[in-house]
Amino acid sequence: MLMHFNSQKTLGNRIKISGIGLHSGNTVDLVIRPASENFGIKFCRIDINKNDYIAANYLNVVDPVLCTKIKNKNGASVSTVEHLMAAFFGEGIDNALVEVNSSEIPILDGSANDFVEAIRTAGIKEQSSKREFIKVLKKVEVIDGDKYISIEPLNNDLIVDFEIVYKNPLIRTRRKVFNLSKDDLNEIYNSRTFCLYEDIDFIKNRGLAKGGSLDNAIVVKDDQILNEDGLRNRHEFVYHKILDCLGDLMLSGKRIFGHIKTSQGGHALTNKLLRKFFSNPDNWSLDNGQDKIKNALSKKDPKSFVASA
Repeated sequence: MLMHFNSQKTLGNRIKISGIGLHSGNTVDLVIRPASENFGIKFCRIDINKNDYIAANYLNVVDPVLCTKIKNKNGASVSTVEHLMAAFFGEGIDNALVEVNSSEIPILDGSANDFVEAIRTAGIKEQSSKREFIKVLKKVEVIDGDKYISIEPLNNDLIVDFEIVYKNPLIRTRRKVFNLSKDDLNEIYNSRTFCLYEDIDFIKNRGLAKGGSLDNAIVVKDDQILNEDGLRNRHEFVYHKILDCLGDLMLSGKRIFGHIKTSQGGHALTNKLLRKFFSNPDNWSLDNGQDKIKNALSKKDPKSFVASA
């Protein structure tokens, strides 16, 4: 299991990817560069002149509607980071600089598969510094109407128990439990974003999904899938939600050991959970037992746990 490899890792070579932004509809060029130890994951908006670094961290998340958007204190932002962050999570990348010439990461085929393949092609370089993992000490939960998410202690592993609930007769209610130490990530990586046909006009009227098409999203109309090739796997709907959740959890700044349970969750709910969880230093520790580091980083001010960009 990747999380048991204790050394930090970065890319072996740089990666170049181009594609369409799901919400902007613009062509986006992306370069992912290897980064030094303890650099973390940072995004760089190369199309603006200054204040262009944005740390991939939960406290930088703003307006998490239909995607995860992060913004720095100077107003520079980049959205739809969740699939790339999930690829970093699963492939064990701790340090990378993501250069992008637009306000959005390309959607590609609507999954994380192309990012994963690019990372594997570039190779992974092991670094000398050790990883630190976040260990959950106390259960924390967030309830928002019918929506629910919680995190509770689990030793040396991550489990995501995810339930989706739709009135649509094809999607319906589905639930899957993903165990990082035992389960294959490939079907998670390969699962695409999806939407209901009747929601498309509403989404577009909000200025979103300008680049959306059957090439990068599953569209469901009543009990039919409009994509010619149908689903890639029978659990694709809920697996994509797990993919998003893994990407959003990667915004904790370090990998988490814990048990996530959620019903009707999404970007906003996961972010609320992270904010509540890290707001109390009694909820967590670093698994290497370095309590002095924990206290220095979070006890006085939880915001000091994140990068400043």
